[in-house]
Amino acid sequence: MKRSGIRDSIREMVHYRRSRVPGGTFFFTVALRDRKAETLVNHVDAMRHAIRDVRARRPFVIDAMVILPDHLHAVWTLPSGDADYSGRWRAIKSGFVRALRARGSPLTTNAKGECDVWQRRFWEHQIRDEQDLARHVDYVHINPVKHGLVQRVADWPWSTFHRHVRTGNLPADWASAIDVTGEFGE
Repeated sequence: MKRSGIRDSIREMVHYRRSRVPGGTFFFTVALRDRKAETLVNHVDAMRHAIRDVRARRPFVIDAMVILPDHLHAVWTLPSGDADYSGRWRAIKSGFVRALRARGSPLTTNAKGECDVWQRRFWEHQIRDEQDLARHVDYVHINPVKHGLVQRVADWPWSTFHRHVRTGNLPADWASAIDVTGEFGE
């Protein structure tokens, strides 16, 4: 590859474009910087509080979500006329870090003085249709099994799977033979 080709590739990465569809439904993967940490499940109440606080100020629908030790997956639907999921994630991440700091959790900082809790970016995918939505919701719910954290989806406590069972959308023994292959941003 010529030198200019490398520069063009780098420029493309710097100018990454996110899908901005007001009222859209999106799948997200948001990860801790330390992918071996268990911070999210050790402080799941702080994470839930950060999410609730942001939803109270900037509403959105959580169609599906799972909190794992070092990352989380979510499917959100934004209000019509609103496409700012990045601002919501920024506020959630900040709220979680503030809660950790208030608890006296040891936090490292990077060269810019920022807490090194979260990876700087997140993965997002705009949901295209009902089939795409179903695949991503299934992926969210099966993820603790995929990572070997539990043998049954129902055994993982930090998942909207339980809400889907309560509302009759899914049976309690769901996912005995589901395929979770595909590109989901991990």
